[in-house]
Amino acid sequence: MGKTDEQKQLDEVMMELNAIIHTSKDNIVVTDGEGKVLRVSANCHEIYGIPPEDLIGSNVFDLEKRAIFSPSVTKKVLKEKKKQQIIQHTKTGKFVMATAYPVYDGSGKIVRVISYSHDMTEIMSLKENYERLTEQIRRYETELEELRDKETRIDGVISASPGMKRVMELVQRVSKVDATVLLLGESGVGKNVIAHAIHRKSERKNGPFIEVNCGAIPEGLLESELFGYEAGSFTGANKSGKPGIIELSDEGTLFLDEIGEMPLSLQAKLLKVIQEKEFTPVGATKMKKVNFRLIAATNKNLEEMVRQGKFREDLYFRLNVVPILIPPLRQRKEDVLPLIQVFLQKFTEKYDMEKRIDESATRSLLEYSWPGNVRELENLIERLVVTTDGSVITKFQLPDILQLHDRDETDLDVEIHPQRKLKDILEEVEAKVILKAYEQCRTTQQMADLLGISQPSVVRRLQKYKGNSSLNE
Repeated sequence: MGKTDEQKQLDEVMMELNAIIHTSKDNIVVTDGEGKVLRVSANCHEIYGIPPEDLIGSNVFDLEKRAIFSPSVTKKVLKEKKKQQIIQHTKTGKFVMATAYPVYDGSGKIVRVISYSHDMTEIMSLKENYERLTEQIRRYETELEELRDKETRIDGVISASPGMKRVMELVQRVSKVDATVLLLGESGVGKNVIAHAIHRKSERKNGPFIEVNCGAIPEGLLESELFGYEAGSFTGANKSGKPGIIELSDEGTLFLDEIGEMPLSLQAKLLKVIQEKEFTPVGATKMKKVNFRLIAATNKNLEEMVRQGKFREDLYFRLNVVPILIPPLRQRKEDVLPLIQVFLQKFTEKYDMEKRIDESATRSLLEYSWPGNVRELENLIERLVVTTDGSVITKFQLPDILQLHDRDETDLDVEIHPQRKLKDILEEVEAKVILKAYEQCRTTQQMADLLGISQPSVVRRLQKYKGNSSLNE
């Protein structure tokens, strides 16, 4: 007797179902509403370590106890009555992503649970390797950063700020070569400290480091100081002659601070020394050879001086081989606290005193703009250590100039009444601020730095509110 059409259709459906189950890359498990396994795909043996015939007829609750499904996603579906997804760890040592869906009959009862398990072992292994490599890279980066910090760390130089870190990286590079370096920056930023650092880290570290401030020696004496002189060169000279600073720097480093102050008359002679590494002492007829590494420094704008005819262009280009701009302390806020700590330790040890700076004073020091830069900070800490009573330095012992930053201690009270316009009130407040800054600062440039305005603006306001500017420009 042949099969009916319904039987043929059912056979086709079963054939399709078996084909889907056995050709799927995922492991498929079908259970009834009680957790009894009805169908499994052929690859279950590879994933779970048990052949299909041993799974069919078993209950997922028992299989979970036997750690074959650990945990059972079907069990969770039967308990939660909704789709579930979990990571299983099988007896074969695999990691499996199992996802199961409930199938309901017309009355809302779960009659089937279909689960799909995908082998995630390779992915999990890759993930673990990635995390392990990431951690290893992070550790290497930390070690490299520590080595870099150690390499760029220089005694006496604080480089917590990004600006100073860049300076230190550049110092490391230029120290290894003999190129001429031009240190730029405001007065007091520590150009001489950086110059010493370059010398100490260079191949010339065992040679002399000769420093001369071109602005501190009278113009009439500067030439003989730089180039030296022969016996009897001029009245009052040493009878046996004297070697100059350039000659003394042979095989070492010559540091010309405040190079912008060098007279034009000497700039040509200095240029010749830089180019040819030979010079003639005052009163001599024979040339002398010299081998030095040149570092120059200035707080002036040499480019502007060249345009104004106050500095030789050819000398400027000879000096400007490797320019290093040292930022002012107001742009290095991260460096202020470490500098305070360094200078406090330095001077308490020097004067054999026990001192500490309290929180309020530290806050005031951090808020100050430091127009005199590191030199001003160092001088202030030394003064506080030496002159203050007791072991604790408070904000009330700080100079008045720092109190300008403390709103509670700045008296800017003004009268407000119907006859006074806002313009007049603002003008009165501005006048009080300008005159207060005038009392605290030594120069109009310091006032400009303190108030955050340009120097010409300071001068105009002083002329307006005081009548004239007697401050040094």
